[in-house]
Amino acid sequence: MPEERRGELLATAAEVFAAQGYNATTVRQIADAAGMLAGSLYYHFDSKESMVDEILTAFLDELWAGYDAVLAAGLGPRETIEALVTESFREIDRHRAAVAIYQKEARHLADRHPRFGYLADARRRFAGAWLGTLERGVADGIFRADLDIRLAYRFLRDTVWVAASWYRPGARHGPEAIARQYLSMVLDGIALRD
Repeated sequence: MPEERRGELLATAAEVFAAQGYNATTVRQIADAAGMLAGSLYYHFDSKESMVDEILTAFLDELWAGYDAVLAAGLGPRETIEALVTESFREIDRHRAAVAIYQKEARHLADRHPRFGYLADARRRFAGAWLGTLERGVADGIFRADLDIRLAYRFLRDTVWVAASWYRPGARHGPEAIARQYLSMVLDGIALRD
C-alpha cells in the first residue's frame, strides 16, 4: 500500500507542477491537492525536488525504453520518424503532466540543480536521435535535400511535445490516432496536390 500511495502522491504532484510550474509550487499546495498535511508528505519524500526528480526520471526512463526499441529496429528514416512520433504521443498519453513539466522546466532545473544534469543529457540524446534520423533520410533521398535539419528537428520536437498542453487521456482520439493525423500533416502536407 505505501508504494501505491507514493505513486498517487507523485501523480498529484505532477499535476500541480504542470499547472503551476516547479518554482511556484509549494509542498503545502501538493499536500492540499493530495488531501493531507504538508508534514505528512515528508513521510514519503524529503523535498519537492525529490518529487519532480522521480516524476521526470520515470517519464524519461519509459520514453527511452520506447525510443531505444524504435532506434534498434532497423527501420528506414521515414518509418523511424513515424515510430518516434507515435511513441512520443503514447508517452504524452501515459505521462502528460511529466511531459509538460519536462517542456517547461528541464532547462531551468538542469541549469540550477546539479542532481538534474541528466536532463541536459536527455536533451542532447533527443537531438541526436531525431537529427540522426533526419540526416539519414536526406542522405538516403527519403527527405528533401533542401531540408534544414535543425529547423525540421525543432519543428517536429516542439509540435509533438506541445500536445501535452491540450491532450487528455481517454479523449475521443487516442495517441496512435493523433500520431497518424500528425504524421500525415507533417510528412504529406495538408494541401491537395494538383
